[in-house]
Amino acid sequence: MGSRRKTGVVKNCFSCPALDRTEWCVLSQAELRNIDKAKSTREYLPGDAIYHQGDPCSGVHCFASGMVGIRKVDADGNAILVRLAYPGDTLGYRSLLAGEEHRDSAEALKPSTICFIDRAVVRSLLDANPSLGLRFLTRATKDLIDAEERILQNATLSVRARFAHLLLVLKERYATNTEDGSVVLELPLSRQDLAAMIGIRPETMSRTIRQFEDDGIARFSGRIVQVTHVDSLLDEIEPENYV
Repeated sequence: MGSRRKTGVVKNCFSCPALDRTEWCVLSQAELRNIDKAKSTREYLPGDAIYHQGDPCSGVHCFASGMVGIRKVDADGNAILVRLAYPGDTLGYRSLLAGEEHRDSAEALKPSTICFIDRAVVRSLLDANPSLGLRFLTRATKDLIDAEERILQNATLSVRARFAHLLLVLKERYATNTEDGSVVLELPLSRQDLAAMIGIRPETMSRTIRQFEDDGIARFSGRIVQVTHVDSLLDEIEPENYV
């Protein structure tokens, strides 16, 4: 498992801002107290590994704040970003439920606060509270639907449309509006990771960025993106732009 840093203040489960978005919201007060006593809380810096692909799954990680990238290692040994995780997500739950080692890796992309809950504690809660298991089943179903949707997008949308869609998704979390009506977005991902997210090669990502700049859709400076008109991104994913 990757390095973990102790926090100066241990978070309280009852006051966790992400609680309502987690599976744990169905637990009773007594069950939440049990988790609060059993969990360990850590702060991760960008680049810190939370766990590695192939590690034994000794528990789950409850994501309180920050941003995490989920990666899988391909046949050539490259760690490919396959999805993003946000506060409220529980990391590693599928491996725990399946009794398997981790099938992916988790890495902090922004400073993140994450609580670790031991496998034995999770198992005892699942046995005592069927609603918790149902919530995890619902989450697994949604994750599968999202994965199928990404496959469909990669098969039916043009590269430009996929990139525009990704920028719109990131805009919801990381953009600020300026006085002139444009939107400024600080990308939390490298260009290589952006390419991986939409299933293209880095060189194709570079060409697409140049096209967006040439067409006046957006300006890129490092990880800072300024979108002049958000509608121009929406236009890219209209049905006529499907391939």
